[in-house]
Amino acid sequence: MKVLEVENLNLGFDCDDGYHQALYDVTFSVECGKMLALVGESGCGKTISAMSILQLLPKRARITSGVITFDNKNLIEMSSSELQHIRGRRIALIPQDPMTSLNPLFTVGDQLLEVIKIHQGLSGEKAYKKAIEAFEEVQIPCAEERLKSYPHEFSGGMKQRAIIAMALACNAEILIADEPTTALDVTIQAQIMDLMHKIKAERNTAILLITHDLALVKENADTVSVMYAGRIVESAPASEFFANPLHPYSKALLNSIPSQRGKTLDTICGQPPSIQQKISGCRFHPRCKHVMEVCSENIPKNYYINKDHFSACFLTKGFGQESL
Repeated sequence: MKVLEVENLNLGFDCDDGYHQALYDVTFSVECGKMLALVGESGCGKTISAMSILQLLPKRARITSGVITFDNKNLIEMSSSELQHIRGRRIALIPQDPMTSLNPLFTVGDQLLEVIKIHQGLSGEKAYKKAIEAFEEVQIPCAEERLKSYPHEFSGGMKQRAIIAMALACNAEILIADEPTTALDVTIQAQIMDLMHKIKAERNTAILLITHDLALVKENADTVSVMYAGRIVESAPASEFFANPLHPYSKALLNSIPSQRGKTLDTICGQPPSIQQKISGCRFHPRCKHVMEVCSENIPKNYYINKDHFSACFLTKGFGQESL
């Protein structure tokens, strides 16, 4: 069951030299008990897409059209006070850098208790008990004692667990995990992802994972949506995506993953475009090895090879359909 749907989201920035579009008809959905991975190079629009869900956008950012549906309501049309009841409580954010996400002046326990009091309406002994339970659920040892610790006394992995505990304490229905393992070593990365799997399975929580780490995606995601320069260019179940990628950009990303010793890595020529660059047709065509004349003149539609797998590429047009 879909718990969140983003449909045809268009967003840009009001800059000194005018309005520049950053997101183009972005569409994806997240299901209960499933993990959707939104992948792509840095700067492609992954994080701003996620921040649009919570309406935590820079002052100059402006959504021009689109619908973000949660609980049969459009989040874009909600007031700030309405959104306050959803942020943290029903849709929780696990930010990119656990090192700077906690206030160094307060104990981790005080910060967790504040979240519980605001979003759960608990206080006193009940709030304290809830905080201990949240720490125990994310496998922080000596939970009661560690509530008294300050952030600098936690390792990076422990800080990330504490932030996840804040989301669990509020029983959030959706977790938005923005590069949740970037600052962590490989062993701790695996532990954090195991924890997120546990949350997904036991609580039926929907997870939106934002990452550029395709190895992480292959091991953990249920569905993959590939973003390039503000557009979703391919979406598919994870197993099908890694077995049969369709879009040239998807293939290029997968071919750039280290796999065999002695094998030369493929590279993607050029650089992703800035939002100031005006590109006609397919936004990937200046870097594509399979570019055709039509690519620079027309924007490709989403061509489906089955109901769950599409690619926005004219190469897919020959064996795909615009809708199924």
